[in-house]
Amino acid sequence: MSESLLIRGGTVVNADREFRADVLCVGGQIAAVGPDAARHAPADAVQLDAGGQYVLPGGIDPHTHMQLPFMGTVTMDDFFTGTAAGLAGGTTTIIDFVIPDAQQPLMEAYNTWRGWAQKAASDYGFHVAITWWDQSVHRDMGTLVKEEGVSSFKHFMAYKNAIMCDDEVLVKSFRRALELGAMPTVHAENGELVYFLQQELANAGVRGPEGHPLSRPPAVEAEAANRAMAVADVLGVPLYIVHVSCTEAAEAIARARAAGQRVYGEVLAGHLVVDESVYRSPDFAHAAAHVMSPPFRATSHQESLWRGLQSGNLQTTATDHCTFCAAQKAAGKDDFAKIPNGCGGVEERMAVIWDAGVNTGRLTPSEFVAVTSANAARLFNLYPRKGVVAEGADADLVLWDPLGSRTLSAKTQHSRGDFNIFEGRTVQGIPTHTVSQGRMVYARGDLRAEQGAGRYLKRPAFGANFTALDKRAQRSAPTAVKR
Repeated sequence: MSESLLIRGGTVVNADREFRADVLCVGGQIAAVGPDAARHAPADAVQLDAGGQYVLPGGIDPHTHMQLPFMGTVTMDDFFTGTAAGLAGGTTTIIDFVIPDAQQPLMEAYNTWRGWAQKAASDYGFHVAITWWDQSVHRDMGTLVKEEGVSSFKHFMAYKNAIMCDDEVLVKSFRRALELGAMPTVHAENGELVYFLQQELANAGVRGPEGHPLSRPPAVEAEAANRAMAVADVLGVPLYIVHVSCTEAAEAIARARAAGQRVYGEVLAGHLVVDESVYRSPDFAHAAAHVMSPPFRATSHQESLWRGLQSGNLQTTATDHCTFCAAQKAAGKDDFAKIPNGCGGVEERMAVIWDAGVNTGRLTPSEFVAVTSANAARLFNLYPRKGVVAEGADADLVLWDPLGSRTLSAKTQHSRGDFNIFEGRTVQGIPTHTVSQGRMVYARGDLRAEQGAGRYLKRPAFGANFTALDKRAQRSAPTAVKR
């Protein structure tokens, strides 16, 4: 295959504007964007007609879990099948999670995940979870930032007796992240409250999937989000809150941002369109397939999430792609707390958000690009290599047909999972072609993903904004009183 690709006649959409232009890709990068791009094309360049379509930067899913060992089992999708499914849906980059066991050295876990990810079909990066604390964790965080290009760290405020962080770990890790120029991220649910409510519900005889949302009400998420923001504010460090699912947490983020705090929020495609009625299905397999945390909420919360995206108080969309099959979910047949948490969506995210966002007028095409690609690239230090159609950027592109449609189903998905949370939903606005590193990897239903073609993305530490915040934190710190 030629190393050059010329995309002609499309409308380029970036987060700031849309315009008619040809796009030339050479050697895995965008070489030219504009009406005269064809003049620079090599004679053997493959040409692709994008008439009537948009040319978008490849999607970035900043929250996936491929090949994750969790709750006694391992997700169905590994780094090849999961990233291949993403390519079919227009997502060309994922940021996955290294999650060490309690007391496991960070570098040991990181090296394990790097080994698993060598089979990835698309580019990928990692957040690393901080699940415990001692001086070795402090040291390894420095190694990860300075040598391995990890510039974000995850903190689970849920999952008591497993990977949950207490406040001491939050404080020490947040402060270390600030020193290093790294972004702390949190899964905001009060793990103590969740554990307590799970026990209360079990004692009351509630053991089916309907107990899952009852054990994780919105207040549990809002409390943890507010606590994490308070810690971050005192220390002067920016904060990214993953999978914001409820009005209470979204409004808390909006208040903090209005007060000048650097807080960023992520929304899952599923939380935007799926509601909590799924847990009341009489079919255990159907209800259990939707068990993830935070759970799906009442429909009233969905509008708050959309408003957050529209206002800019919530910046990114993701999937938390974490696939378990029916047999794995059956581990919680007699106890909802033992159902492995996770759902899919890496292939469907962009089409679902376009259909429910752009087609309804909630988002413009440029705002769609912002929340599916550009904002994640900026927040996690991949921009302008990723997240924009511009000369010098990676040639990760999606040809998007705003009039094309398809019906989403487990029968046609590329994920190994046996369930689709968007089952039966017909979406208008779909990818026709996906280009990764300048190579055509998906073309009108033909998935050409190659195992191992993906590259690990080193993400540099942040600079001046962290330094300024660090000085602010030092100024606000209490000083010793001389006696």
